[in-house]
Amino acid sequence: MLSKDVPIACTLGAGDYQARMRWIADLNQRSLQGHRRDDLTLHIDYEAGALADVEELIRQETACCAFLTVQIGQRPGSIHLAVTAPEDARLAADTLFEDFIASGPSTRAQPCGCCRS
Repeated sequence: MLSKDVPIACTLGAGDYQARMRWIADLNQRSLQGHRRDDLTLHIDYEAGALADVEELIRQETACCAFLTVQIGQRPGSIHLAVTAPEDARLAADTLFEDFIASGPSTRAQPCGCCRS
C-alpha cells in the first residue's frame, strides 16, 4: 500500500501538463523504440542516444507525480525505463501510462486520470 505521505495526484497545472505532453510526444517521435505493459508497470525502450532526455523525463515526472516509481537501465543500444503505478492508482493506470507513450498530434489535451476531479 502507498504511504499516505505521497498522494496520488499530479501537481501540474493544465498549461504545464499540455507542455509536458508535447515534450514527451517529441521525445517519443525522436527516440521511442518500443513499449510493453505488465499490469501496473510500463516498460519503455528509447534509443541509447536519448539518455539525457530520458533522465530529464524522470526528473520531471518524479517531481510532479511522486507516487510513480521510475527506474532506468541501459541495454545494448537502448535505454530502458520502467514506470510503476501503485495499487491505489490501478483505476487510473491506463490513462497514466498513455501519457508516457503519447506521440504526435493525437496526444490527449486533458489532464491525466490523477488530475481529474
